[in-house]
Amino acid sequence: MIQYNPLQVLPTAEDLPDSDDTPVDNELQNLVPNLLLAILAIIWSERQDWFFGVDMGIYYLPETPQNALVPDGFLSVGVDRRKSDRGRLSYVMWEENYTAPVLGLEVVSQKYGGEYDTKLDKYRSLGVLYYVVYNPDFWRRDKHAPLEAYRLINNQYVLQSSEPFWMPEIGLGIGRSQGTYKNWRREWLYWFEQLSDAGFERCLSPDEWTDRIEQQLEQTEQQLEQTEQ
Repeated sequence: MIQYNPLQVLPTAEDLPDSDDTPVDNELQNLVPNLLLAILAIIWSERQDWFFGVDMGIYYLPETPQNALVPDGFLSVGVDRRKSDRGRLSYVMWEENYTAPVLGLEVVSQKYGGEYDTKLDKYRSLGVLYYVVYNPDFWRRDKHAPLEAYRLINNQYVLQSSEPFWMPEIGLGIGRSQGTYKNWRREWLYWFEQLSDAGFERCLSPDEWTDRIEQQLEQTEQQLEQTEQ
């Protein structure tokens, strides 16, 4: 008796385009999600059950793969950190046990890309629990707040009111703060950890981690010098 495996007839990541050849509209569309990825690589360095994609296609309809969704950033939890030595070419749902991302991120650019309507509907149909829109420069034009986070409730996105926006399923919050990344000081999106007193602490960027380590080394050297004296 022949065993039928539906995965054998579905296109794989190697069969599907790994880029839509559409460039990002501005520098922040790349840097903002990459900072979130860089921070996760530090605070979740011991975990192997997550993946954060930047400008990567999500294939969720095998019959119409051309309808891939390409977020500026997205987070999936409960998947392999690394799929192979080559890494993921794209995020193919049927190769990820149909695990939908828990978070989708869009950074609005000068050219409006449907972040508040058509893209929102796609994320909803995909079942993405949290949808975040960062719009630092064109929020007045679009008549929205600079940062909006939505939670999927009863198959409808409900705008959340607090910032940072706490996401218990992820164990992190997300929000805006002044900081330094790539030697560029400005407002960025950051992850936040919850403190025991119900407050929040912003996670450090790689630049800030380096500065903290250097300060600790200087303090240690000073203490050693004082001890020798």
